[in-house]
Amino acid sequence: MSVPLRLGTRGSRLAMAQSGHVADALTARTGRPVELVEVITAGDQSTAPVHRLGVGVFVSALRDALLAGEIDFAVHSYKDLPTAMPAGLHIAAVPPRQDPRDALVTRDGKGLAELAPGANVGTGALRRIAQLHALGMQLTVTPIRGNVDSRLARVLGPEADLDAIVLARAGLARLDRTDLITETLDPMLMLPAPAQGALAVECRADDPDMVELLATLDHAPSRVAVIAERAMLATLEAGCSAPVAAYAVVAEGEPTGSGAEGDVVQEIYLRGAVISPDGNRDIRLSRTGTPADAAEIGKALAAELLDLGADSILGPHVHDGPGTQQFGSTE
Repeated sequence: MSVPLRLGTRGSRLAMAQSGHVADALTARTGRPVELVEVITAGDQSTAPVHRLGVGVFVSALRDALLAGEIDFAVHSYKDLPTAMPAGLHIAAVPPRQDPRDALVTRDGKGLAELAPGANVGTGALRRIAQLHALGMQLTVTPIRGNVDSRLARVLGPEADLDAIVLARAGLARLDRTDLITETLDPMLMLPAPAQGALAVECRADDPDMVELLATLDHAPSRVAVIAERAMLATLEAGCSAPVAAYAVVAEGEPTGSGAEGDVVQEIYLRGAVISPDGNRDIRLSRTGTPADAAEIGKALAAELLDLGADSILGPHVHDGPGTQQFGSTE
C-alpha cells in the first residue's frame, strides 16, 4: 500500500467536504490514497467581520504547513487566496468549478423580487451588501459571518431573526443542501466574487512528482475563467473593503473554417463591476477574447473600470497594494 498523501484543509464542515471531494477524485484518477489533515487558521479562530481580519487569514496557516513539509498539498477556496503567489508554492490544479452564482434562502419561500421593503437580509460579503443596496429595494441588509449551518439557522432555525440570507451557491452544493435554495440569483443582479465556486489545489513548486500528480485534476476552462477574474482583481489592487465582482464564462465560438472541419474557437466573456458600499455608484463592464489572453482580458477590463471612476469608489483606504485582496471564505 502506498503511504497516504497528506491533504491540508481547514476544519469546517464545508472545507472538509470540498477537500474530501478532491481527495476522492485524486485517488480515483491515480490510485494514491489521501488522508485529510486539519489545519486551524486565524480566520477560523476569530469572530470579527471577514473584511476586518486582514489578508490571507483563511490560507496562511495552510501555506505555512505546506512549506514546512507537514502536508503534501492543500485545498483552498480560490477566492480566499491573495492575488500574489508566494515563493515556493504552485497552484497545480483548478478542478471543475461549481456554479459560481450566489443563492438566496428565505424564511417563507419568497424570491428576491417578492421581498417587502424593510425585509432583513443577512450576508457576509461587502460585494453582496453593495449589490443588494444597488437594487433599490429598500432592504435592511445585516452583515453576518459564520459557517453555512450557522447562517442557515439565522433564517430557517427555530430562533431565526432574518427574512433571508445570501451566500455562495457552491457551498450549499458541496454540502448537498441545494434543496434549501429559494432562488439562484442572476449575475445581472448579483455578480459573483472573483473565483467564487472554484477550488485551488496547491503544492510545493519544488515537488515535480506532486505537481504532475495533481495536474490530473485540472479543468482548463475553470482555470482560464479564474485567471481572467483574478487578473482584473489584481489590476484594481482592491483591498479587503472593496466590493468588487467578476464573472468569466468560457464558451465555444463560431467555426473559423467552412463545413464540418472548421476549427471551433473558444471565447471568454468576462463581466466585472465595482460598486460603492451604499449601492449609489455601480460601474459594470464586460470584455471578450480568447482563453489564451485571459489574463490580458482581465487587466484590460480593470483598466476600463478605472478609467470610468472605479478608483474613486475603491478609494485610498481600500488600496493595500498588489496581492492583498481578501474576500472571505466561501462559507
